[in-house]
Amino acid sequence: MFSRILIANRGEVALRILRTCREMGIKTVLAHSAADRNSLSARFADQTVCIGPAQASDSYLNIPSVISAAEINNVDAIHPGYGFLAENADFAEVCEASNIRFIGPTARVMRRLCDKVEARNLARSLRIPVAPGSDGPVSTESEALSVAASLGYPVILKSCCGGGGRGLRVAHNDIALRNALSLARNEIANSFGGAGCYIEKCLQNARHIEVQLLGDSHGNLVHMGERECSIQRRHQKLIEETPATGINPDLTQALYSAALKLAKAAGYSGAGTVEFIADRNGNFYFIEMNARLQVEHTITEMVTGVDLVREQIRIAAGEKLSFVQKELRRRGAAIECRINAEDPGAGFRASAGTVTSFIPPGGRNVRVDTHVCSGCVVPPHYDSLLAKIVAWGGSRSEAITTMNRALAETVVEGVPTTIPLYREILRHARFIEGLIDTNFVDSLVAAGGGMR
Repeated sequence: MFSRILIANRGEVALRILRTCREMGIKTVLAHSAADRNSLSARFADQTVCIGPAQASDSYLNIPSVISAAEINNVDAIHPGYGFLAENADFAEVCEASNIRFIGPTARVMRRLCDKVEARNLARSLRIPVAPGSDGPVSTESEALSVAASLGYPVILKSCCGGGGRGLRVAHNDIALRNALSLARNEIANSFGGAGCYIEKCLQNARHIEVQLLGDSHGNLVHMGERECSIQRRHQKLIEETPATGINPDLTQALYSAALKLAKAAGYSGAGTVEFIADRNGNFYFIEMNARLQVEHTITEMVTGVDLVREQIRIAAGEKLSFVQKELRRRGAAIECRINAEDPGAGFRASAGTVTSFIPPGGRNVRVDTHVCSGCVVPPHYDSLLAKIVAWGGSRSEAITTMNRALAETVVEGVPTTIPLYREILRHARFIEGLIDTNFVDSLVAAGGGMR
């Protein structure tokens, strides 16, 4: 087992990893930017090292700086969290060359799966349905327009690597596509240090469902059930739940089978998530695989009792999974709300500033993952996620009741948040009945905060 791990990330995920390392008796080194030197994760880590200024390209995306921090502090492994370098195959390769274990899949596997175009091609070769789209990256405006014409609007521009909605743009006509192409390329460069984008048909009123996987280097591979991620804004997740509601059992089994088939073909090890879109007719389409920990991993942990970060670390250390498929039990239901420093009434505009007061919820069956405290500064350089509130219940209705109580208890002052929107969503008849799709939030906001 590792004795010292470098955490190459920030915010709540850095704290999340740090806590599991501490429980496992593993020393931690936090690699942070100048903007995060006073963060809670910096306060609680065993050691800290500043890897650059606030700009992510000069710190969290700076591979030489991260590797230097790891070598100077004599760590055994690096945990990349999610975002930044988590799905960067070049970074994983440098770790391997530096004799530092990358806590995630190998560089070879990552190139097959984290390059979303390559992953789509692999899925096609396995006869897994794939969302219609370009055969590869689009390099010119004319090429993008030609692909869009063949698919029919609306279309989505997506980054060939990375996740978190970065670089994702929806276009409903040629003019919008021209603008979206430029914006997407800039955001992709700032978030992931490069890579191109491809085009996919935008399937309207669909369900976004993903399957959590764990695999080790001994050939063991398991699924840990599905997560419903249809409550989104601009195709970025806001509320997730498990299990998915109102889904035909035959469809969930088909999703499990497809996810395992893809991961097995790629020789996958570590924690990973295969994402699908399902239409109203019961058809499903592979869209991508995230070869890393997901933001919403918390709800899977709540219903299975499995610490996914612990399993990641054990797998990277060469150990076998601590369970097999038939031993896994899912219990009850869990919902996660991502508390973002955003104003839903102003187009979800992100808001930097000082959190003047922060009181998280508590009580039975509530979990809060956050890096926020009263008086802390929300910098403008990174994403707007402040906290994740997770509620568990013996049933979906119980989980909703607990989440309503938790949101009512939560106090965040100094910056606007998405909490008021979530309180409205959780009380909405369509959400309560499970009649949701990826257009739910857009319809709610377009109606002025209510749906007719």
